[in-house]
Amino acid sequence: MMDQLSLGLTNLEGLSFRRDGNGEDTPATEEITNPQSTSPRLVHQSSRTSIYRFQDKGIKVRLGGNLGDPQPQQWQVDRLSNEQTISRYLPLSCKRREVLNIGPFDGHPVALYFKWANGITLKEWMRKVQGGTPGVASFTVTQRNYNETSHIQQNHSRSSSHNESAIDSNLLYFGNIGHTTNSALYTSTIKTPTPRATDDLNVRLRAAMAIAKTLSDFHDAGVVINNLTTENVVLDTFEGDYVATFIDLSEAAIFRNDAPDNQGGQKSVDDMAAFEKQIKQEDLRSLGTVLNQLFRGFQDDSASQSVVRDNTDVFACDRTDTPSKTEGEDVRRKRSKPTNASEGLPIYLGSLISTLLLTDSPASAVNYESAKDVYLDLKTMLENKSRCFRKTDLDECMVESRLKLNTDLFYGRRVQISMLMHLLNSVFMRGNQPSIATISGHPGTGKSTLASQIKKPIQDRDGFFIEGKFHKSSCPDTVLSKALNSFFGSIIVKGSFSGNMLMPLRWRIHDAIGSGNNLLMDVIPNLRKLMAEETSTVQTSSNGCTLRSGRSHAIPTSSHRLKFMFCKLIGAIACKAHPLILFLDDLQWADEITLDVIRMILTDPDVTHFLLLGAYRDNEVSLSHPLTEKLNYLKEHGKDVVPINIGPLEKECVNTLVSEALCLPPNLCRPLSNAIHTKTGGIIMFLLRFLKSLNDEGLLWFSLSSQRWEFDLKKIRVKEISADVVQHMTLNMTRLDKNIQMGLKTAACVGSNFDAEILQKTKKDDDFDMKTLLEKCVEDGYLIRIDGSQQFAWAHDQVHQAAYELIPIEKRELFHLLLGSRLLMKSSSSELANMLFCVVDNMNRGVNLLESDDQKHELAFLNLRAGESALSYSAFHTASRYLITGLSLLEHDSWEKNYSLRMRLYDAASEALYVTGDFSRLISLVQKPLKLAICFDDKLNLYNNLVRSLAASGQMDEGIATCLRVLAQLGEVIPSTISLESYHTETVRIKTMMQGMSDDQLLSLPVITDTCKMAAMQFLNHLLYQAYFAKPELSPFISFRMVEMSIEYGVCNITPFAFSVYGAFLVSAINDNEGGYRMGRVAMELMKKMNAIEIIPRLSIVIYSMINIWKEPFQASLSKHLEAFDIGAHRGDMEFAISSLFQYVNMSIYGCGENFDGLIKHIQAYSKRALQSQQHVVGTYLIAAHQQAFDFMGVEENAYSLYFVGMTEDSCFDTAYRNNQLSICRYICQKRKYVAFWTGDMDVAAKMYELSKRFPLGSNGKIVSDLVATFIDGLIAFYFARKHRSDEAKWKAIGEDVMATLEKWEEGSTWNFRNKRFLLEAEFNFLKGDHRMTMHCYMSSIKAAHAHRFNHEEGLAYEKAATFLLHENDHNGALDCFRKAKKCYEAWGAHTLVARVEMAIAVLLPLCADT
Repeated sequence: MMDQLSLGLTNLEGLSFRRDGNGEDTPATEEITNPQSTSPRLVHQSSRTSIYRFQDKGIKVRLGGNLGDPQPQQWQVDRLSNEQTISRYLPLSCKRREVLNIGPFDGHPVALYFKWANGITLKEWMRKVQGGTPGVASFTVTQRNYNETSHIQQNHSRSSSHNESAIDSNLLYFGNIGHTTNSALYTSTIKTPTPRATDDLNVRLRAAMAIAKTLSDFHDAGVVINNLTTENVVLDTFEGDYVATFIDLSEAAIFRNDAPDNQGGQKSVDDMAAFEKQIKQEDLRSLGTVLNQLFRGFQDDSASQSVVRDNTDVFACDRTDTPSKTEGEDVRRKRSKPTNASEGLPIYLGSLISTLLLTDSPASAVNYESAKDVYLDLKTMLENKSRCFRKTDLDECMVESRLKLNTDLFYGRRVQISMLMHLLNSVFMRGNQPSIATISGHPGTGKSTLASQIKKPIQDRDGFFIEGKFHKSSCPDTVLSKALNSFFGSIIVKGSFSGNMLMPLRWRIHDAIGSGNNLLMDVIPNLRKLMAEETSTVQTSSNGCTLRSGRSHAIPTSSHRLKFMFCKLIGAIACKAHPLILFLDDLQWADEITLDVIRMILTDPDVTHFLLLGAYRDNEVSLSHPLTEKLNYLKEHGKDVVPINIGPLEKECVNTLVSEALCLPPNLCRPLSNAIHTKTGGIIMFLLRFLKSLNDEGLLWFSLSSQRWEFDLKKIRVKEISADVVQHMTLNMTRLDKNIQMGLKTAACVGSNFDAEILQKTKKDDDFDMKTLLEKCVEDGYLIRIDGSQQFAWAHDQVHQAAYELIPIEKRELFHLLLGSRLLMKSSSSELANMLFCVVDNMNRGVNLLESDDQKHELAFLNLRAGESALSYSAFHTASRYLITGLSLLEHDSWEKNYSLRMRLYDAASEALYVTGDFSRLISLVQKPLKLAICFDDKLNLYNNLVRSLAASGQMDEGIATCLRVLAQLGEVIPSTISLESYHTETVRIKTMMQGMSDDQLLSLPVITDTCKMAAMQFLNHLLYQAYFAKPELSPFISFRMVEMSIEYGVCNITPFAFSVYGAFLVSAINDNEGGYRMGRVAMELMKKMNAIEIIPRLSIVIYSMINIWKEPFQASLSKHLEAFDIGAHRGDMEFAISSLFQYVNMSIYGCGENFDGLIKHIQAYSKRALQSQQHVVGTYLIAAHQQAFDFMGVEENAYSLYFVGMTEDSCFDTAYRNNQLSICRYICQKRKYVAFWTGDMDVAAKMYELSKRFPLGSNGKIVSDLVATFIDGLIAFYFARKHRSDEAKWKAIGEDVMATLEKWEEGSTWNFRNKRFLLEAEFNFLKGDHRMTMHCYMSSIKAAHAHRFNHEEGLAYEKAATFLLHENDHNGALDCFRKAKKCYEAWGAHTLVARVEMAIAVLLPLCADT
């Protein structure tokens, strides 16, 4: 867009010309006749030159020594001839006055005929711009002005008769010149309004660019001007911008073929390059003079010479400049250094001009070598005004020659930014599932700065940006909670949310995590403040099973809950209106728990519009690194991990950085930036520190005389530096004052973030001055003050590491020990609580220097305090580190010494290791105290954590054996194998005991007080869980003992679960439906009475999946399973919470016949959640159900591969069989049998029936799929019995047994089993050939299924009836039944069955009369 001051391009037609001194072609004030006149008109006359105008041509006449003398001197003739030669030599692309020929004119022997040049001379243009007032233009403007652009559009008309462009003055001044002027003359005289400073500078920049561009074209063509002045430049407009034409080429010279020969008579490349560089300097200095006049407002040489004076030793081109000089002689012009040449100009522009004017100055390290570089730098300034105009006046740092650099500079990375913005748009536009991207690169490459570029875009769109950073020496397991706490704190402090944004956020959080969530709010205090309520503690039973010293084991359970709660909280923050980006930096130092939380978030189906952005150092993450394993896990489970690699900066980006940092044009910085790039490898943090060190060492300084940054390039190039940025920074730090160095060492030991008060306590009186230290470190970019407080953070971990490297390796342990001891001695009890981690961390680093046992014991106790404190903050990895360190301090003591401290350390350490999943270490750790503990009670807590670790690590047999040994020590002997006789004996005994007790008596049982029996109940609970999977024959016996102990010794919070398991045994094993239902009811009432909310999920599994199904409609339990999941998830009982989801799916498919089209989405979400929670057994059940849904829906896809790459149902079964996971094998057999039966593949169904007998359920409670499997067995049996093969009797017997079983089941629930029993009877009568009873039973089954809303089994009954009618040759009846079966299958969403029935209908249609 052309700016305002194009108004200066006025019509030359109305001006005459005059020459001052020896000049020519300068517009005068007299007006002349119309240029369309038929005869030449004089338009300019001076003492030596006359200019005539004839239409579109001009005639230049050289006069003699006296005015009117027609005879020019020879040197004048030579100049005319030289101008013609140069004009014809130049290509058409060079903007010059085009010479037509030389010949006589009006009595003059020699005249130069040329094509008239449109426009106005630069000198006159400047006069009009300045309004006739010379002087320095003011360019002090605000940042707001930099980005302002004119929105006034240009209108113009074109005269067809004269091919002229009539341009409105205001549009020339403000408008976008988008038209071509061709050779037309402007037809209006334009008045000059007063522009704003930015408009003025914009226009001058465009004019300067045009001049530099034309000069560059001349040099590229091999011509130097040697006479570049404001009078010899004509400005015009063309296609929306200025063009500059050089009109006096009389002193120009062709230099391309004039380079001197070397001794061999040939021109070397180096000689030619040196010659061209030297010969262009005169033009470049002249360009500097012209630009100085242009931007400072000088209109004539006299004004300019006050700033630019003559100097010597400047080579000009071969020319005849004066009469005394002959052609071919060298002529040198004298130019002086400018005085305040850049005063009043932006420093960037002033540096450019002063460099052109000071090309021969020894103080200048770099000069311009071409006009093209000048043009490009001017263009850069025009395109980046906000950056290049930002400094006009010198600041304090410049005056003191101190380089001040920002640490968050960002350059280049266009590809990476594009990828981030694409991810951001995806989160906003789609966001139906969480996304992840990783930013990897070496230290100091700008990974964090890259991530921060997305912060403003998402906040501008009402999104959220939460960021956390891991540190090598800090607690990694608190990073996520601190990041969330900081996020909520910013909302509270800054009030950045309006009411209509804050309330929905509160509602979403409340709905997600519920009320009374102290666990989450304890680790995120600002969340409690945000919710604006004091969350009351949910009172749980005080009768819970606790072990030694009454200690409960809520911490390990809470870890699972905490991870789930983090997941739910993230899901609540992120929503469609407010997407969330969570940026976690330095993931290579993340702990296992945080990585597990990340995995859970990214696989949580309820989390949407969320992007995890993780940065890590790829040189520190190997293939076996935990981060790599977690990323691979996500990929294997179908999660796209978008990798964004960030490498060193390219040379051009480094040059831009240096240019902006020094306010120097890019081409002046290039030699310096190339040297910096070579030495630092383009690592941005390295090059920033290197740039700062150059300033500190005096190799880069700000010159007050030239008012620009200058540098000693030669010394910089030979300067040797370390290839490692940390070593380089450490070396620079050693040049600081000794006291500052001591302060840096101390601060490095305090931590990545620290409070000034803590730092104050670590120093001696004469170590360093706090104020001086902090101010110096902040000024030099080592530290960052956090929000103006007394909190400080290191600018980068590499800076932190460099400061730490100041401490000699051999003295580090002592330094840490002294620092920690000093903090300990100077802190009160309350202060120590706040800096406990800092004290213990430092003292632990010097633990090898402790000699006294008392010192070791004291430090061991401090480690215990720190470990227990970390556990309270759910920092389990950190806690385990403190606790194990504490144990190591006591390892050489006798076992009896500090026994209590030792056992507390072992107890807490085993809990922390269990939570972190370090089961192998835990198992190894507890062996010694289990062997040497003084009493058995002291071992209970260790055994408790041991058996859970064995179960969690899949060592079920060892876990069972351990539980049996512990129970024996507690007086409860459980045999490892149960004989049939003992089984019956125990069954009779427990039934006899329970028969005499009413519900009220059971509910009135006292609370257990015997701690030994309380512990036994805890281990029986562990044993029951492990026996269900590994030794199902033990399960009834264990439940009997738990019920017996509750009656004999009192109840605890495990008793309701024991009662429910016993109830499941009653209904499943001995068909006592009423007794089992009663025990389930009592268990639920007892749970409510004891307020044992934590056991609701496991209680619901047993009651609603194993007991109530024998009495209440299947459909009644669906909502109960979802409720149990919510409670279990909130309580952290993920095992039974996920099991509740499976029971919901299992009941929906087998029991209720829910529509597959709606159910499939839930199955997939639940499967992901199961795998997310590491519940792989239940997850496998759900994946099998997913495949089952695909089979019925006709989806030709392998559901297993959606979760595990390469897995199939066969490979899953084989793996489970090898690992003795019999429950998985049994479930897959049931699923295959079910699908094969429904789809008509009866041979496979029979095969699966036989295979499933290898995996008996035993006396464990039956769930709905087990009941339906029995029903399907009867239908399979009657089908094969009708084949009348040799095995008919076997199959008939099986069918009759199943039919008898269903008759008993129907007695408990006609709703669930009547339609099934009728269908079996129909098949039985079909086998017998009783037509009437067969149809009666089919119709009865159809009626019952319809009444009880079992659409799938109604369709099955219709299909079976159709098959029977076909057998009876009743085609019409069969067709009607098939059509009704199809309708039922459509309602079920079983498209595979619909397709099969449609085929049968198609076959029947031609056979039916009434169709």
